[in-house]
Amino acid sequence: MKARYEKVMVLAPARLHMGFIDLSGALGRHFGSIGIGLNEINTRLIMTAADSLTVTGPGAERALKCTRRLCQALNVSDRVAVEILSAIPEHIGLGSGTQMALAIGMGLNRFYELGLTVRDIAQLADRGVRSGIGIGVFEKGGLVLDGGRGATTTTPPLLAQMAVPDDWRFILVFDQRGQGLHGEQEINAFKQLPPFPRREAERLCYLLLMQAMPAVAEADLPKFGEVISELQTAVGEHFAPVQGGIFTSSEVAMAINWLKQQGAVAIGQTSWGPTGFCAVRGEDHAMQLVAQLQRQFASSHLNFMVVSARNQGAEIVVQ
Repeated sequence: MKARYEKVMVLAPARLHMGFIDLSGALGRHFGSIGIGLNEINTRLIMTAADSLTVTGPGAERALKCTRRLCQALNVSDRVAVEILSAIPEHIGLGSGTQMALAIGMGLNRFYELGLTVRDIAQLADRGVRSGIGIGVFEKGGLVLDGGRGATTTTPPLLAQMAVPDDWRFILVFDQRGQGLHGEQEINAFKQLPPFPRREAERLCYLLLMQAMPAVAEADLPKFGEVISELQTAVGEHFAPVQGGIFTSSEVAMAINWLKQQGAVAIGQTSWGPTGFCAVRGEDHAMQLVAQLQRQFASSHLNFMVVSARNQGAEIVVQ
């Protein structure tokens, strides 16, 4: 199949995974999750025609395998050059694998005008096996809530998408030394976990529907943060036996607890970590807290970053 365009540019935003809702599956659906798209961290790539498949830039080895696989699955020529301008750091809880796969897949989709959807690509790339947050963020951005997996689910359905207030900021705490569980480690971890209490899943569902979501609509950051912190505590305690505590990194936990003492809300760890997050109102306030963090934890292995919510999905531009 011949390419329809000379160049396709894709920007796929990173995401915070704020927690699973039902790990019990007692009512027939597993997982379900909530998360937020981010502006400042992303995977960006340019795809052009080439004599043979070449991939350059950060994460090139992973992207090369992904491009080969998707070209075969889509039955299109792999005579493309993929230049990766930026890549979400791998295995630190920001959705790098899903966003890379969707960026490449949707890039090929536009390059050859295949007429496929994001969910078509996600299914071909085996994304959304548990969480649908990365898919929802790629599609629409903002705060997204997915409905988990049922007996006939292909990708977790998007139940809600909401714009996050413009003045909400999220402080990320990175541990430079490690990565969260992924691949076979992640699969084995889920197998080792005990059943999640059904009553706890019911409570979390109610809190999300009747407190967290209305709080976003009414720009009530303290109430939203209270629910996210409760969700994170419940899920973190459940995962503690396989990740060494509520937080994967003890140093991240110390920094996040310090932020909590300064009034930050929505305290948690994104996905398997080790990245921690919290929320505050206002860019200036967030930057002041980060400046204090850098002094307070100067001798640690931690980095800090202020990010904002991205209230739109991925960008795909053709030329």
